[in-house]
Amino acid sequence: MPSPTVELAAPTISQKDMDLLVHADHWDPFSVLGPHETTIAGAKGIVVRAFLPEAKEAFLLDLKQGEPGERIPLTRVHPDGLFECFLADHTVDSPYRLAVEDHEGYSWDFVDPYRFGVVLTDFDLHLLGEGTHYKSYEKLGAHLRTHEGFQGVHFAVWAPNAMRVSVVGNFNHWDGRRHAMRNRGPSGIWEIFIPDLSEGEVYKFEIKSRFNSYLVEKADPYGFFSEVRPKTASVVWDITDFEWHDDEWMANRARTQALDAPISVYECHLGSWKRDVEKGNAFLTYRELADELVEYLKPMGFTHVELMPVTEHPFDGSWGYQPVGYFAPTSRHGTPDDFAYFVDTLHRAGIGIILDWVPAHFPRDIHGLGYFDGTHLYEHEDPRLGEHRDWGTKIFNYGRPEVRTFLLGSALFWLERYHIDGIRVDAVASMLYLDYSRNPGEWIPNRYGGNENLEAIDFLKKLNEVCHHYHPGVLTIAEESTSWSGVSKPTYLGGLGFSLKWNMGWMNDTLVYISKDPVYRKYEHGVLTFSLIYAFSENFLLPLSHDEVVHGKGSLLDKMPGDLWRKFANLRALYGYMYGHPGKKLLFMGDEIAQWREWRHDESLDWHLLQWESHQGVQKLVADLNALHRSEPALHQVDFDWQGFEWLELHDWENSVIAFLRRARDHADSIVVVCNFTPVPRENYRVGVPTGGYYREIMNTDSTIYGGSNVGVEGGCWARPEPHAGRSHHLNLRLPPLGVLYLKPSTGPESK
Repeated sequence: MPSPTVELAAPTISQKDMDLLVHADHWDPFSVLGPHETTIAGAKGIVVRAFLPEAKEAFLLDLKQGEPGERIPLTRVHPDGLFECFLADHTVDSPYRLAVEDHEGYSWDFVDPYRFGVVLTDFDLHLLGEGTHYKSYEKLGAHLRTHEGFQGVHFAVWAPNAMRVSVVGNFNHWDGRRHAMRNRGPSGIWEIFIPDLSEGEVYKFEIKSRFNSYLVEKADPYGFFSEVRPKTASVVWDITDFEWHDDEWMANRARTQALDAPISVYECHLGSWKRDVEKGNAFLTYRELADELVEYLKPMGFTHVELMPVTEHPFDGSWGYQPVGYFAPTSRHGTPDDFAYFVDTLHRAGIGIILDWVPAHFPRDIHGLGYFDGTHLYEHEDPRLGEHRDWGTKIFNYGRPEVRTFLLGSALFWLERYHIDGIRVDAVASMLYLDYSRNPGEWIPNRYGGNENLEAIDFLKKLNEVCHHYHPGVLTIAEESTSWSGVSKPTYLGGLGFSLKWNMGWMNDTLVYISKDPVYRKYEHGVLTFSLIYAFSENFLLPLSHDEVVHGKGSLLDKMPGDLWRKFANLRALYGYMYGHPGKKLLFMGDEIAQWREWRHDESLDWHLLQWESHQGVQKLVADLNALHRSEPALHQVDFDWQGFEWLELHDWENSVIAFLRRARDHADSIVVVCNFTPVPRENYRVGVPTGGYYREIMNTDSTIYGGSNVGVEGGCWARPEPHAGRSHHLNLRLPPLGVLYLKPSTGPESK
């Protein structure tokens, strides 16, 4: 039965609305486009309007009586491509499609996106607006879904100061007039469901601001995938399809990552760990990296990999620390599914993954978060609050609920959707202090007149609370370089709530000491021992990170004084001391093979160095130290309390020797660590110990298998029942030059 139609004597839309639509200035396109109930010439029905600028002719396929539908011509009411028709006895729920024939003779039909209702509920908008929607990534961004019986993509973005927001992409020829979004009122959120779009569609949001008609195309802040740089558009992706196989790891993770567990982290930049030389120095894919890292790290014994940021970033030279895609693993190495494979593969091999995460600042790139809707939306407007001049970046406005929603959602997203085991928060000090790297007059005090950033402090506390609440057992780690108190204390005790804090003081002091010629080290003895004054004030992780091998600082091996033999011996002694010292461990990639040159982000590590025994020796030492760290409770169970540590020799500055005892939780296991930081073997060196028995040598960094001279105690020695340094027994040792000994009490030389 033909649809009753009424010939339109004149357009049913005002000239003002027409002009706003065709010039892409209409803030509420859903009020005029799509189906709308009306009465014309006494007939009740709907008027359907569509803006189709590419159409020579346009038609409505009336499906009220079923397929294939009656083909009804649409009337052009504006020369730029605005069409409409009236259908009597129809409602806004009546089914229809639109059909177009363009000027080149091509024709197609499609479902009108303006016929669909809202997707986001009022409750969603409320939670997003108050900053408590901790899964905001499920609502904002681009999501493949079925809506009102149709499959397509739902787009949503927060842009409260926009006059108009449109989704643009290849599917609409990047024409901002075509898919203008629905404004959800005071929430500042815009949304639209576009049927028949699928995974892989490239898109951006075209935003026209209320202020000075500022017009810009922005990548999706919540986008799950991006084009490979230098392209900057977001890509629709279904991140729920990947089939995980890491159930065993996830079930045991809380125990594996407990504070009394061994944690030894390999910091890795995926873009330069290895390159594919045969493909022109190309990046390895996530899948290639997964398989090769497992093959390498399993025998090396690291418990975790810490990834320098894989969040999408436009500039390789930022190393990922200036991200624009807080929900997108960089496309340099593959798709989101490839990254999920990377995580899954490492988990199945028993290796955890920590992700460097950057809530302290973001770059100025035009497609990013800065000046997002023609206003300072994500950042502070005042440069005294909103700019990091050192880095040329913008600072988040942590007091704005929607910004907190964005950042908290990002952190939880990686933990939830990609099974990440922890986040290391970059540049925490720059967040805590309003006067960070600023001169007087360049910052604004807080409401109490102080320099603490109260909003950032509150945000960091909330970050740790929600991460640990929703994902018990994950690690949150602060890179915090000041003496701020309680960084790793629970928030209910007044702390910031992090699991661990990087011990930057230990790192700085140790490198200052070890880089001195041994003849001068006795004058720096206090620098070496100072860390134990505060070692148990926080849950510390000892970092020898990428920051120590860039910008002219030289590699760790290159920092070592002396000739070739002494450089390698010093480096081995540094690692021996580090693994004996209280605290979890972190080494940057390349340190374990004694890289000669500084790290370069655009080149592979110098794996060819392993053809030489000296480099092989350092690599084997790190593997053996990791093995001891994991197998010996005394080296990891009590990292954060005096009960796990005792000085045995603290004051021998003249010989640059220190000795200490590490204890397990029940004191049943202990290990003596003796460090000689001079190139002189020490004969008959006495170290007082609290108990008698045989002390077996379980580590000697001067062993020939590591490239040393094999000076030591030849497997172990008996404690002599003669008091020394206030203890009932002592060991008479032969200390290796520039060497570290680990000695474990046992029942005799044959003990294992």
